[in-house]
Amino acid sequence: MALVMSQMSQTDRQLQIRKLAEEIMRLAHDGILVNMRFLDVALSKCKVECREQTGAHLFDGAKLYYDPVLLLGQYKTAQGYAARLYLHTLLHCIFYHSFETDKMNRQYWDMATDIAVEHTILDMNLHLTALPSDDMLRSRLEILEKQACGLTAEKLYRHFRIEEPSEKAKREWYKLCHYDEHIYWDRREELELSQAEWRKVSERIRADLKSFSKDKNNAESVEQNLKEAMRERYDYTDFLKKFMVMGESIRVNDDEFDYIYYTYGLHTYGNMPLVEPLEYKDSNKIKDFVIALDISASCRGKVVQAFLQKTYNIMQEGENFFHKINVHIIQCDSEVRQDTKITKREQFDDFMEKGKLTGFGSTDFRPVFEYVEKLREEQEFDNLKGLLYFTDGYGIYPEQMPDYDVAFVFLHEDDNAPKVPPWAIKLVLDEEELEEPEEVVH
Repeated sequence: MALVMSQMSQTDRQLQIRKLAEEIMRLAHDGILVNMRFLDVALSKCKVECREQTGAHLFDGAKLYYDPVLLLGQYKTAQGYAARLYLHTLLHCIFYHSFETDKMNRQYWDMATDIAVEHTILDMNLHLTALPSDDMLRSRLEILEKQACGLTAEKLYRHFRIEEPSEKAKREWYKLCHYDEHIYWDRREELELSQAEWRKVSERIRADLKSFSKDKNNAESVEQNLKEAMRERYDYTDFLKKFMVMGESIRVNDDEFDYIYYTYGLHTYGNMPLVEPLEYKDSNKIKDFVIALDISASCRGKVVQAFLQKTYNIMQEGENFFHKINVHIIQCDSEVRQDTKITKREQFDDFMEKGKLTGFGSTDFRPVFEYVEKLREEQEFDNLKGLLYFTDGYGIYPEQMPDYDVAFVFLHEDDNAPKVPPWAIKLVLDEEELEEPEEVVH
């Protein structure tokens, strides 16, 4: 009898803990809604669920699973903890942090997203999310912001890839910024809401920020992170295909060959087919092409090399090259420094192995276009389809539109850089897009 009463008492205690934790999370939800009205739609989409005996709070990209015992213990220490946890997870959702893990070093990405979210929460300056450790976090963030030139997850991730943090620093950032485990982030196919659906929510938030001026004063970081997260990502492989030219390659054209007449002729007349296969087929392959590399002091050599290597890899795969090619790799800053002509694969391989990229001074795009026109007058190209210009964007653009496709490729968006002319294509890539996918680190 005593054992039964003890078990009932334990069950009642667990039920009481669960109800109290649910009430705390409900109050956190209402507090965020009252203070940040532009997050109302996101709050309705991001669900929370009590999950006992996990020993941690888990976030799968759409739902927060909180441990009630752990939550009450942390809430007892700091009453702002529940709202902080809720808002932390919510911002992960609207910044798409769980959808950007394919090519990432997961340890750095997890750390970068947690720091970006916490910086955003501090920027909101909400009393209901305040914690005793906030002053220390602010001082650390001030230093990190100068080092990383910003505190969005994307900028922080790039910074950690270049300047690898020490194990001590990783532990400190984990202690200051980590609230939920991201172990389910790779299971995107199981999420209730897709990235496209969260994008609609984020677009609504950006629109509402313009309406709620009072909220906007405390949400500058929300705007910055949304802008970075919502920037269009491009598949560089697909993009490069637009610069291919139509050419003729000697091969059987299976698309235009009728095997019925061919086999009927062989069957009826012996060795006399009624139709012969065409010996050529139009193929989208690269023949005349210009790659301009901005080697000014502001462009790092390793990044330029990575871009060239990525471009080369795409061009050589899938039989994109003709047997005879004509690719000019032009190195330039304020003037044309070097032009390497590639007519066969071996020359490209040799250039990638032995070619040197040296940074000089300022950038002027016009000399490259003038040089290309000179090459065309000398009949260097049969059919120049496109010019791909890899640059940081700080240069003088030509005023006249050329009669071939032009694309300016940037690694990072910069609002202060001169505007790309309307006749040119602007392509912004992530630095990770230029790298081979690395092994995912958990």
